[in-house]
Amino acid sequence: MLALDEFVLWVNADSPYKTAKEYLAAVKAGNDGQFKMAGTGSKQEDQIITVALDKFTGKKFTYVPFKGGGDVAVQLVGGHVDSTVNNPIEAVAHWRAGKLRPLCVFDDKRMPYKQKVTDTMSWHDIPTCKEAGVNVDYLMLRGIFMPGGVSADQVNFYVNLFKKLRALPEWTEFMEKGSFNQSFMTGKEYADWVQKAEETHKVLMKDAGFLAK
Repeated sequence: MLALDEFVLWVNADSPYKTAKEYLAAVKAGNDGQFKMAGTGSKQEDQIITVALDKFTGKKFTYVPFKGGGDVAVQLVGGHVDSTVNNPIEAVAHWRAGKLRPLCVFDDKRMPYKQKVTDTMSWHDIPTCKEAGVNVDYLMLRGIFMPGGVSADQVNFYVNLFKKLRALPEWTEFMEKGSFNQSFMTGKEYADWVQKAEETHKVLMKDAGFLAK
């Protein structure tokens, strides 16, 4: 595991909702399909998070897929949808321009980046969704796999290579620019994490009807 992608719940800056709790309370009080969630692609990360929010609120979002995170952010800026769960890097320019508002990050801890992005807020100032009373978290793996049956020496070669990579200033800059969760794992710890993530995905994708029967 080299890093994990963060996901943030975003609304338009002109939206009346100042917190995730307020927004999802409105979703709970509304009708199925009343609120539109834009996301990248279908049956991928953005829609899986939306399914988790469906389960939390007891109401279904209308999920609207687009080709990429840039298109998703533009749809929210234009007021064509009610929210997105874009990665930080996909929405930061619109946030900085005062067009979008972050409500919470789907992680169990706040992002560590304390440099101000807007006049008043840094990534660290965004509460976790759990802090906001929304018991949903989700992180996307950025990791390296090898074929089965390789030797311990071969594994160690690449583990050490990626450790050296992570020590470079260019890597630090890349992580900060994308506001990544910088968790690093190898060996059994990494394998256990992948297995747990697989089980979580199976439950959410089964609930959403994404799995072939």
